[in-house]
Amino acid sequence: MPVRVGVPRESVAGERRVATVPELLSRFERIGAEVTVEAGAGAGVFATDEDYSSQGATVGDRASALGADVVLKVAPPTDDEIALMKRGAVLVGFLSPLDTPGVATSLAARGVTGMAMELVPRISRAQTMDALSAMGSIGGYRAVLIAAEALPKFFPLLTTAAGTVKPASVLVLGAGVAGLQAIATARRLGARVSGYDIRDEVKEQVQSLGGRFVELDFETQASADAGGYATALAAEKAQRQAELLIPHIAAADVVITTALIPGRPAPLLVTEDAVAAMRPGSVIVDLAAPNGGNCAGTKSGQTVKLNGVTIFGPTNLPSEMSVHASEMYGRTLLALVSEFVKEGEVQLDFEDEIIAGSCVCHGGEIVNERVKSLVTT
Repeated sequence: MPVRVGVPRESVAGERRVATVPELLSRFERIGAEVTVEAGAGAGVFATDEDYSSQGATVGDRASALGADVVLKVAPPTDDEIALMKRGAVLVGFLSPLDTPGVATSLAARGVTGMAMELVPRISRAQTMDALSAMGSIGGYRAVLIAAEALPKFFPLLTTAAGTVKPASVLVLGAGVAGLQAIATARRLGARVSGYDIRDEVKEQVQSLGGRFVELDFETQASADAGGYATALAAEKAQRQAELLIPHIAAADVVITTALIPGRPAPLLVTEDAVAAMRPGSVIVDLAAPNGGNCAGTKSGQTVKLNGVTIFGPTNLPSEMSVHASEMYGRTLLALVSEFVKEGEVQLDFEDEIIAGSCVCHGGEIVNERVKSLVTT
């Protein structure tokens, strides 16, 4: 019997993505998997049940999709969804293991193996499985569009019969994937762009996209971990960093913040004093809003005004571009599933660093040490 792969409809409010799209179904067949899609799962990407069935999928109910051998999801599962999964199944998706470790506890209690896309190792062999980068790129792009629409100014330099209009000034804080995409997008729209990151090694990347790299006069410790993610600064240095950023923030028409450290509250980069120093009409888009925000005035999921500055706190920008987000995310899931579904069988090789690194729980236990420490403390 082939491996059954289930794709349920996402139940989180506002989530329009789906874990696979019809165009990818033929690739599951090649690895010996049959796909069951819950009816209506593709509505957010304008894929009908007929689109899925015409590509070889079985369209079924919620229980059949969640009761598969391998379940593919976007958002972390709810308790009701976990209750429909069978013992020994494998769940692959965003599980937020470092922010909501209780999900891993529930999966382990159910006897489900949890594979977290957030924990896929950052190695060359796993690049095709890097869902965080894929979604981060979409978030950075979308953030610039939000800012451009809200800013009461043009982004590009314009020469008109009524005079010359100066380009908008955009400052991007955090030069990871989302930040670099934001820099590139703002430059395409004609803005004058600057980028800042505590990792000096990204300076060339910012400059290669046409941005000016902001350098602050203070000493940092090793600023990136083994996976390339930024590390947290000591409290005193973090405060000094925020103080030094104020004049750069004050000079910007738009500030886009993207600084996140896995498993920790977002670092405060834009203080109340920094917001007060900005010109009325300026815009801040805080991509770190789900983890508390990089801006002192950010409210997660809301848009607020503070001293005439509009502050956006979006929580799920990739969902707003659901079609391409689902295509990209679906490819990363398929790449990971192809590592352990072979010839119609689930073969979890925990000697493989991709499988071992991505796995949160297996055999009724939490196996990731970082997640285990969060559960036991």
